[in-house]
Amino acid sequence: MEFRARTASLAAAIPAGGHVINLCPGRYRFAAAFCAALARTATTLLPSSHSAGAVAELLAANPGCTVIDDAYVDGAGPADRIEAEPHTPDFTAAIGHTSGSTGVPSAHPKHWSGLLASTALNAAAIREALGRSFAEARPWIVATVPPQHMYGLEMSILLPLLAGFGIHCGKPLMPADVGTALSEVPPPRVLVSTPVHLRALVDSGVSFPEVSIVVSATAPLPRELANRIETRFGAVLIEFFGSTETCVIATRKTAREDWWQPYSGVRLQPGRGGTNVSAPWFAGDQYLHDIVEVRDDGSFAIIGRGSDVIEVAGKRASLADLTRRLQALDGVEDAVVFQPSIPEAGSAARCAALVVAPGLGPRELARRMRSVVDAVFVPRPIVIVPKLPRNEVGKLPRERLLELLATAASQPRRGR
Repeated sequence: MEFRARTASLAAAIPAGGHVINLCPGRYRFAAAFCAALARTATTLLPSSHSAGAVAELLAANPGCTVIDDAYVDGAGPADRIEAEPHTPDFTAAIGHTSGSTGVPSAHPKHWSGLLASTALNAAAIREALGRSFAEARPWIVATVPPQHMYGLEMSILLPLLAGFGIHCGKPLMPADVGTALSEVPPPRVLVSTPVHLRALVDSGVSFPEVSIVVSATAPLPRELANRIETRFGAVLIEFFGSTETCVIATRKTAREDWWQPYSGVRLQPGRGGTNVSAPWFAGDQYLHDIVEVRDDGSFAIIGRGSDVIEVAGKRASLADLTRRLQALDGVEDAVVFQPSIPEAGSAARCAALVVAPGLGPRELARRMRSVVDAVFVPRPIVIVPKLPRNEVGKLPRERLLELLATAASQPRRGR
């Protein structure tokens, strides 16, 4: 009843048919604001980040947009009922924006009918993994990802609102906080997180209560880590594949499966630089820059991204694969290999690396890289940093990488 009253008070304050930017960091207030916007057929805009610049871009592109934050939610006056506006299946309930890690953020509208369909599929995937022992139980989600990200919206807002899942409304970050949050909800517990965060949880000495399902997305999850996660939590690890453009379209149990299993109705058509994706609940076909290999049964593997492949001296390599090999070196805690600039036609590609590796230096890392990759693909420069500028879902915005690289270039070089 308190949630409905909060939603009603917010709905009374939101203009019908407009746009809102939902900046509420907590899931309870975010969900109340999201439901209020739905009731008023107002479209929720999901910024690419919480930065002032990202929000300013949305405001400039959507004059008259209502910005909803915690203060706005708490300051809304009482209302007797929700003044709901009817909406059609093709009502644009939300517009997601790309993270900006590969370029300028772009808008991707989400129709209400599409969100209903994809949420039902996500819920079915989790319930199937839970098995018969929890057939009648309400799954409880503890999520470490923000609700503004499409992954966070799907898993921590839409599943509770549309599929009967429970949700812990906290924002656990540190391993001890995650452990506490998990202990505060009943089984079956579903932990929703990212590869970077899951690695930190696995490596911590914190004791966690029994978890039935661990969900991971936003970046590829190595099988080695998937196995460690299942052992650490006593859970089934499900990796979800999706994007801001498509929402979730496939899953795999990464500890045992290499190939992604698409949801029924999803069709992938590979091309030279990417993949066309279609599904009955899409408003239109979507194009992804991921290069995939599709088998006869529809399952697929991710080969790389069209912008991920570099060529030097007639040889080709994937930036993602170079990053994976660098991260696997002893003593490396985190790393990324990227191109600081796009080479002009006829010029050699150049890649750089930012590495978190206490006790190691660039020369030693370069020596070790030469033992696992062709020498022409050893990053130059290799810069040691205390931490990588990962956002709340573990991604690395390109502008932040360039800033770190520029800062390193202005300082005296150190070898070893």
